[in-house]
Amino acid sequence: MLSIRNLAKTYPGGVRALRGVSLEIPSGMFGLIGPNGAGKSTFMKILATLLDPDAGTATLDGLDLIANKDATRRLLGYLPQEFGVYPKMSAVDMLNHLAVMKGITKSGERKEIVEALLHQTNLWDVRKKALGGYSGGMKQRFGIAQALLANPKLIIVDEPTAGLDPAERNRFLNLLSAIGRDVVVILSTHIVADVRELCPRMAIISSGELILEGDPVKAIDAVKGRVWSKVVPTDAERDAIEKAFPVISMHRVGGLNEVRVYSETPLGDGFVAAEADLEDVYFRNLSQHRPN
Repeated sequence: MLSIRNLAKTYPGGVRALRGVSLEIPSGMFGLIGPNGAGKSTFMKILATLLDPDAGTATLDGLDLIANKDATRRLLGYLPQEFGVYPKMSAVDMLNHLAVMKGITKSGERKEIVEALLHQTNLWDVRKKALGGYSGGMKQRFGIAQALLANPKLIIVDEPTAGLDPAERNRFLNLLSAIGRDVVVILSTHIVADVRELCPRMAIISSGELILEGDPVKAIDAVKGRVWSKVVPTDAERDAIEKAFPVISMHRVGGLNEVRVYSETPLGDGFVAAEADLEDVYFRNLSQHRPN
């Protein structure tokens, strides 16, 4: 269990990136979602020992992650949003190099671990190809391979599917799902669909504050029957609806505006009941949030 208590961080200049965030995160996949600038990356960097908080604690099975950085790094697998590789090195050579840095010095053991990871991440057939020639999805899968070295107990992945095409995104999500059973895996993203597909628990952060935590399915159930949709042909009509109702979100559908509204009671004037989803939960909570 990862236990986080009152984590706070203010940057020079007064930007409050985290404002007393507290979470209990069990083993398995945990989704952390929020808009850009919400504080997700700051949260990840603190857990990954790259940044010190101003206040608060984070413990994993009794280990103080903030005070004991060396011990934390030994049990941590971290895939940041952007990570560097030596573009002329092959995947197998790079993993061997990183494995030595992780303390896996016995050649037989290292060879076995590296080969298993290349198979697990579906990179075996391109293991000798230079990393600079990898696609975006291949690089992300290599990132997971390096994060899994030395059997981590805590894995942090920050915006892993941003920029991936649909096929690579599916491969990557399937890989995350497979590894996220017996360890704590925190998936930080602004892509709500990734959390809906993978995570039995989630949290929403906005302006450095925790505004929702729980089961995505239960969160969706809480707004079922209260989401109404209407496709409107003009921007003027869209603007009028926005002034009259608590709008959850707006989308373009076939060149027209689809407006989704929250209401406890049915709406007339062309509104129809909509199937609630996690995006409705997300946007409704963001619209209601007012930073302290």
